[in-house]
Amino acid sequence: MDLIDDLAARGLIHDSTDRALLRARMADRPIGVYVGFDPTADSLHVGNLLGQVTLRRFQLAGHQVFPLAGGATGMIGDPGGRSAERNLLDRETLRHNVSCIKRQLASLLEFDGPNPATLVDNADWTASVSVLDFLRDVGKHVTINQMLAKESIRTRVESEHGISYTEFSYMLLQANDFRHLHQHHGVELQLGGSDQWGNIVAGIDLIRRVLAAPAYGLTWPLVTKSDGTKFGKSVGGAVWLDATKTSPYQFHQFWMQTDHADVVRYLLQFSLRPVAEIEAIAAEHRATPERRLGQRVIADDVTAMLHGREATEAARTAAALLFGGDPTVAPERVLATLVGEIPSTTVASPALDDLVALVVRTGLASSNGDARRAIEQRGLYVNGRAVGPGDPVGLLHGRFVLLRRGKKNHHLVVLG
Repeated sequence: MDLIDDLAARGLIHDSTDRALLRARMADRPIGVYVGFDPTADSLHVGNLLGQVTLRRFQLAGHQVFPLAGGATGMIGDPGGRSAERNLLDRETLRHNVSCIKRQLASLLEFDGPNPATLVDNADWTASVSVLDFLRDVGKHVTINQMLAKESIRTRVESEHGISYTEFSYMLLQANDFRHLHQHHGVELQLGGSDQWGNIVAGIDLIRRVLAAPAYGLTWPLVTKSDGTKFGKSVGGAVWLDATKTSPYQFHQFWMQTDHADVVRYLLQFSLRPVAEIEAIAAEHRATPERRLGQRVIADDVTAMLHGREATEAARTAAALLFGGDPTVAPERVLATLVGEIPSTTVASPALDDLVALVVRTGLASSNGDARRAIEQRGLYVNGRAVGPGDPVGLLHGRFVLLRRGKKNHHLVVLG
């Protein structure tokens, strides 16, 4: 199965230029391909992840990949998918965001070795171009009719708020990115979500007009949940790729909570496993959905891809610990993973001598009397075991105590 057929089997082709021509071009020799990521925040989120994973597929297939950090287009903002004008970011914020995103792009793609990725920033070739030069060299080749034919533009033009010339020009900037990358890096293929198709076609047309050369485009469907709601949100908001904003444990749990109706589709789209292997996993998942095999595989695969195997193992073990595992055999790094993920309190060693006061301090009991009743009724668990009056409080790895009241109320005590 060639890469185009593999993408089609995964449901990752929504629009494309002539597929037969693109397949023939890719079979002839490696093709240069790019995906753009605008720095609207200091971290990408899971809604941006499919672009990185798809670039990784092309890189593994031997093609040359060019992730693009939009230091220039980020100053404008893509009008697609929005009903009102973006708030413009100042230059310092954009510079900070771009530097953060560059580090994240490097976590999923290989920038060393025999087929390294090339990271580019469109501010490098756009910032110094004058308005007159841009209008003459780019604007001259794109008609207003072509721009208005783009649904996202037309919708904004007809909306109550309208659209500024600033955002209206976004298509020209992105088209010029494709032209520049084609001319200076030999990039012939642009990838993106289906909402980018109009921008991609504009770039292909600009390359044809200015360079008299062929170029190709391919988009994947926008990722949604089966109920139609937006993909990439959790109870706490956006799921970020930056580990300091969404921890590996939280990231792993986001994928673990995938609905049964979505899990096979997400496996095909986000996992690098072969399609045949995913189909076998899907069959086993459908036969015994209560085992949540599909969720475990996608959570492990995507977390490892982004944060590494060690962080994934810690996240998985930490979850197992909270849902019935034995804390006494948990590695120290797993308990350390729970700090910040569940309620935690740092105490001095004398505080461990009074379990009643400790339970009240952590909020697992409302009063000393409530704490005593919980202990007398063996409703309080210390390091996985129910305790009674007078039972000692032991330390795990010399500094942790895991308290639990009921099935789900956990609290981690850390000796400081």
